Amino acid sequence: MAEFAGGCACRRVRYVMETTPLFVHGCHCRWCQRETGSALVINAMIEADRVRLTSGEPHVVLTPSESGRGQRISRCPFCQIALWSNYAGSGERVRFVRVGTLDDPDRFPPDVHIYTRSKQPWLILPEGVPAFEEYYDRTALWPEESLRRREALYA
Repeated sequence: MAEFAGGCACRRVRYVMETTPLFVHGCHCRWCQRETGSALVINAMIEADRVRLTSGEPHVVLTPSESGRGQRISRCPFCQIALWSNYAGSGERVRFVRVGTLDDPDRFPPDVHIYTRSKQPWLILPEGVPAFEEYYDRTALWPEESLRRREALYA
């Protein structure tokens, strides 16, 4: 089984994703732009029990979100790099790992671009990658294995 290591900038908090993610989002919403200080965030959705800390302990920060239900961002307590989020809709079961914190972030480009209605106009999306002005129908895009894994989480 493949493992994918990552961590914060100061390397005090390190983790391993024990499997490939369920799906990878490139989110262009204004909230993600503000939170990251960038044009988008790339989040690898993965079961929380498949993300193993190998050193350090992140500090959880509660932040508002567009849904009004907030999110919990796990950050390094020293360098403050955001490692992953837990959104209210998915609870503690799914982590949205910031792909940029992986040692090999090139491994997981977005499977889909979401909330492109607020995408920066100078950013050109790649051909062949689905893009939606808002969210999308998971059952239409996710691989069967990912749908089964998600179903097992909420069984």
